[in-house]
Amino acid sequence: MAAVTTPANSTIVLKSLRNSLRSIAMRTGFAVGSWLMPRATLHRAFRLFGTPMPGAREKALAADTLGARIEMLEHDGYRVATYTWGDPAAQPLVLLAHGWSSYGLRFAPWIRALRQAGYAVITFDQLAHGRSSGKRATLPSFAETLFQVARHYGPLAAVVGHSLGGAATMLALSRGMQAERSVLIAPAADPMAAGDRFGRAVGLAQSLRDHLFDEWEKRFQLPVASMQVHVNAPFIARPALVVHDLEDREVPWAEGERYARYWPQARLLSTTGLGHHRIAAQPEVIADALRFLAGETVGERVVSSPNLPFGVA
Repeated sequence: MAAVTTPANSTIVLKSLRNSLRSIAMRTGFAVGSWLMPRATLHRAFRLFGTPMPGAREKALAADTLGARIEMLEHDGYRVATYTWGDPAAQPLVLLAHGWSSYGLRFAPWIRALRQAGYAVITFDQLAHGRSSGKRATLPSFAETLFQVARHYGPLAAVVGHSLGGAATMLALSRGMQAERSVLIAPAADPMAAGDRFGRAVGLAQSLRDHLFDEWEKRFQLPVASMQVHVNAPFIARPALVVHDLEDREVPWAEGERYARYWPQARLLSTTGLGHHRIAAQPEVIADALRFLAGETVGERVVSSPNLPFGVA
């Protein structure tokens, strides 16, 4: 049977081809630049690493607001878009924190489920994302913005963070953000490992990947290693549920396991076949998270020692 070509199919094929060609051109450019112009290429890679993907804002602006009350929170010269449902003064409040190149309204399935369960809900767009101002963002800016939103609208019954939003949640909690419980979905545990994955993806030479954060550390006087999960999670004295898929290709399952291992009151719920993005909207994951927020025991307790690198109790 012959394949039928439609205008829609042709558009998809052409878009995929253009994306592939751009990817090849970018990898070639970084590979050649690593050899010919290492300093300029490293600076270009650093800026690209902190710039959200093209088109992310357009998706956010086109998303259904689900009847949210939209406000702009002013902080440090930036405007942060927030979205609220319910009455935080009368109902327990859950704060939702999105990941890189995403936006607050991507949590639509969570918003509906949490509202049905009697929670007030708030989410927001990180700097350089959605309706918020700014052109670039970093993990520290993610954590600081989350902290400020929580302080403005809290107290929080819970915070839910996906991917980099999970890492930001961990950092904000370790620095004093108040939330009774946390749900971290596919959280990134190590910015240095994320930088290495990024460098490999764009074709940056290994010799330059090792220095990707040099400019950032010099500018902010903060070691990137200080943001790793094992440095911060041991000091968080609140329960957490970590949900991570064994087949996650963007943030390896081992990073979620590391959260559960170093966070004293954390448990790990492993899934299969959901990857990095589908897991964030999976009905079963949301249902398990609601059980956890209600006080039920969900997931497994991860334990480790020098003689037992991984185990459950």
